[in-house]
Amino acid sequence: MPGMAIARFPGIVIDCPDPRALAEFYGAMLDWKVDVSDDWADVRADHGQCISFQQVEGYAPPSWPTQELPQQMHLDVVVDDLDVAEAAVLDLGATRHPHQPGTTFRVFLDPAGHPFCLCVN
Repeated sequence: MPGMAIARFPGIVIDCPDPRALAEFYGAMLDWKVDVSDDWADVRADHGQCISFQQVEGYAPPSWPTQELPQQMHLDVVVDDLDVAEAAVLDLGATRHPHQPGTTFRVFLDPAGHPFCLCVN
């Protein structure tokens, strides 16, 4: 039937070397609940949105902005103040990427090396 979704509630799963560490990073940044099992972790909002982290052997972080190892995906999160949010994510363990191609967003690497952006409207 046209207009009917085939599926609902898409999940994002991010490969990483340490699911607990990455879930704790994003859980603290987003103020979401962290749930950890052996090789998997979830961060979940009160309204149900979820990001999952899966342990993989031989993980190699993306080499953004080059394409030697493509970023494959990244998260954009909206913040009220770039400077305040930058200080907070750096305290959590993020790294500011040296390549900053815009003025309304800033690019960081999470503790596993995935790029993510802090964005203002």
